[in-house]
Amino acid sequence: MTELNLIGEARNEFGKGAARRIRRAKQIPAVIYGHGVAPLHIVLPERETVRAIRGANALLTVTVDGVEHLALVKDVQKDPVLQIVEHIDLLTVQKGEKVDVDVPVVIVGEPAPSVIVNQETMTISLSADATHVPVKIEVDIAGRTAGAHIHASDLVLPANSVLVTEGTALIVHFAEPAVATEAEAAAE
Repeated sequence: MTELNLIGEARNEFGKGAARRIRRAKQIPAVIYGHGVAPLHIVLPERETVRAIRGANALLTVTVDGVEHLALVKDVQKDPVLQIVEHIDLLTVQKGEKVDVDVPVVIVGEPAPSVIVNQETMTISLSADATHVPVKIEVDIAGRTAGAHIHASDLVLPANSVLVTEGTALIVHFAEPAVATEAEAAAE
């Protein structure tokens, strides 16, 4: 995980009209909160921020008035039609602190011929060090045959990460094509 640096400005205007003016100025309204500190409302540069939050669980160092805030992206609110980032919630973290995050599960490899791969779970929850949150968890399915299953407990997790998702949660299962099963039934 790489740490990304952004420079923000404190904001003192609130409401729908103020947010629209901020977005017209190619900036994004955001808030930094956590650790029992009062929320800090800020404005971030649009282009750099959109690039920074593109990956899952982005770790940001946001400098506001000369003070650095280490934060994870907690929530991104987008316009449902235009897909423009409207607001970002950032959670303050400290080095060495454990945080619970959702990490995408990515399938790699090819199963045995004529096997259908069904990915049941797209993300899993982990407890990981705030500065070492994995971007993704890869699941190797090379050579898997029909009838096989991969559960959350079967995943290879990075060091210092603990599975929060229930271990029996089904991640991937492998099946035979439905056409082959129907052809076999008709032959019998």
